[in-house]
Amino acid sequence: MPVLNMSSRAPGSVDFLLILVSLVLTKLGDLLINPKTVLAWLGASAGVPASLIACLVPIRESGSMVPQSAIGSWLRRFPLRRSIWVSGSVAQGLCVVAMALALLILEGQPAGLALVCLLSVFSIARAFCSVTIKDIQGKTVPKGQRGRLSGWASTIAGAATAVITVIFFMGEREPALLLYVTLLMIAAVAWFCAATAFHYVREPPSAVDNARFSAVAAFSNLHLLWTDPLLRRFVLARCLFLGSALAAPFFTLLAFQQSESAWLFGSIMLASSIASLVSANFWGRLSDRSSKAVILSAGTTASATCLLFGGLNVFLPDLISSAWFYPVGFFVLSIAHAGIRLGRSTYLLDIAEGNQRTDYVSVSNTFVGLVLLPAGAVTALTSMLSSGAVIMLLGTLAAAGVWVARGLPDVSEATKETPIMTASRK
Repeated sequence: MPVLNMSSRAPGSVDFLLILVSLVLTKLGDLLINPKTVLAWLGASAGVPASLIACLVPIRESGSMVPQSAIGSWLRRFPLRRSIWVSGSVAQGLCVVAMALALLILEGQPAGLALVCLLSVFSIARAFCSVTIKDIQGKTVPKGQRGRLSGWASTIAGAATAVITVIFFMGEREPALLLYVTLLMIAAVAWFCAATAFHYVREPPSAVDNARFSAVAAFSNLHLLWTDPLLRRFVLARCLFLGSALAAPFFTLLAFQQSESAWLFGSIMLASSIASLVSANFWGRLSDRSSKAVILSAGTTASATCLLFGGLNVFLPDLISSAWFYPVGFFVLSIAHAGIRLGRSTYLLDIAEGNQRTDYVSVSNTFVGLVLLPAGAVTALTSMLSSGAVIMLLGTLAAAGVWVARGLPDVSEATKETPIMTASRK
């Protein structure tokens, strides 16, 4: 493999392309091991108890968020952080390989315990990558292009996932377990290739904080939620928008109650990937104009979808007896959730610079991860009564998130900086 002359190249379009390739590959991997669909289905095929399958989504999300405040503080000791992202990507790939082997070799509770443990390690590696990538993007990709970068990555990854889904699941024969496990191996290769591409990104050095690292001191950054009104409102809105993420598995659950065939599972995967394909570039371009507008539009769509589909399930179930009804709902919800994720990610990149950006990312993700655990427990308990009622509850939370997000200033490049934003940086 030819070695690039990194010293003769300044950050620019080549770095944009390398980061794009890395993001495409990691987003493809995320779609192929989605705990809401793929891992849950694989676990059921291996006889994993439902109680362990229910742990997958909270572990994946909280495990990758809660450590980020400590990670963000630790990263400030390093002027260059590219190698940390590369190492994290390799670690995620290795964990996915181990998951595939565990599901092939083990069955029942041992397989479930192995899956939970490996997903925990995977999530920690994901946390390192999450903090690092936002910092490096902020240093190498100009404001006004960041939303477009994420949009293109999601679009390409969604298209690739759609093709893989059609090949694997749209036939008449029921796929064997080995075919499902192949999805995990493809995902692992994607993470290894992403690490290779990201290795060549030219990263400008960051300011270094040589203070002695302390995990307790790292979490002291959470005081920003009390002292920074802009960050506090943003994090509150993001917590309320968790409804759009937590509702997705219940759409899948209601669909499985109609039919447990592989074609329906493939339809839900296809709905998710097509939603990413058709929405990501649109949301990305709009985020570069106004990330706040994306948050509001996508949040409203997610809330309306949950309230409509949940309400129909509770009050008029005969109208939604077709198994195709829920993949359609999953499709619309996936479009909205993609907009929420991309909009808030771009917004967070735009409201801060340098180490302050690292602090904002880590504090936001840590707090949301802490909120996610009890939120997941509450929805799990409520689901014992009615999945439709849970969807309605989560839709109501998303509506509250829209109301909170309306108070955020617009901080995108296309708009003038507001006094609120200026004050929050002092």
